[in-house]
Amino acid sequence: MAPDTPPTVRPRRRALRTVGLIAVAAVLGLVGGTATGYGIQAEREATPLPALNQPGLAYPKPLPKGEEPEPLSAAEDRQVKVNGDLRKLLLPRPKGARAAGEDGWQSLDAYATQYTRPSNALTHQLDYGIRRIATRSWMSSERRSVTIDLIQYRPGTRAGAAEHVASQQRVAGRDDQANYEGEPVKGSGNGRYYLYPVEREPGYLDLYVARALVQHGDIAIVIHMSDTEKIAEKDIRSLAERQLERL
Repeated sequence: MAPDTPPTVRPRRRALRTVGLIAVAAVLGLVGGTATGYGIQAEREATPLPALNQPGLAYPKPLPKGEEPEPLSAAEDRQVKVNGDLRKLLLPRPKGARAAGEDGWQSLDAYATQYTRPSNALTHQLDYGIRRIATRSWMSSERRSVTIDLIQYRPGTRAGAAEHVASQQRVAGRDDQANYEGEPVKGSGNGRYYLYPVEREPGYLDLYVARALVQHGDIAIVIHMSDTEKIAEKDIRSLAERQLERL
């Protein structure tokens, strides 16, 4: 004889069937209610949107003919100035000083060789969007040398001059370099000048170094001064301020 069917099977099917019917009814109720709501909304008149006017706005009237301001002269327009011959913006050699080293345009390769890791310096300058370099060097006394570099960068997504100056200022502030944050250059937003500790080595004269690092628009000003005699703070400060004024 076949075994009896378990008594729990049939009532369970009925329960599932009942739940299914309730779920279908609920869905139909939701759909019907939603459709009714859309129908009522569709029969209503549209609510007008507020006008898109702003009476508070006003634009200045153009000046009458003949009263327009004069365009900036070449001397006043900074872009005309710095996009011309950059060499003309370099400080002239002081009276009595003699030329030493580069004077005029400097190649990127030559500039990069001044760094301890030239290949890295070259890569960074290309990333910054370097455009050109104008430089001037002189000897103002038997052993005091001065070099000024004006490094111009192309406009773009990177502020090359600001990045280069900030990078060099971080290096200058390190313990093994000037070891302080530098002093501000008057008239600049972020320019600093530094007096480095004296370098002494047996068999050699003492070496004193001063640097100035200033950003002005798309131009980085880098000034290097060295001497076997102590460098006065006013010497590097004055040089940086006078060079900045020419830009």
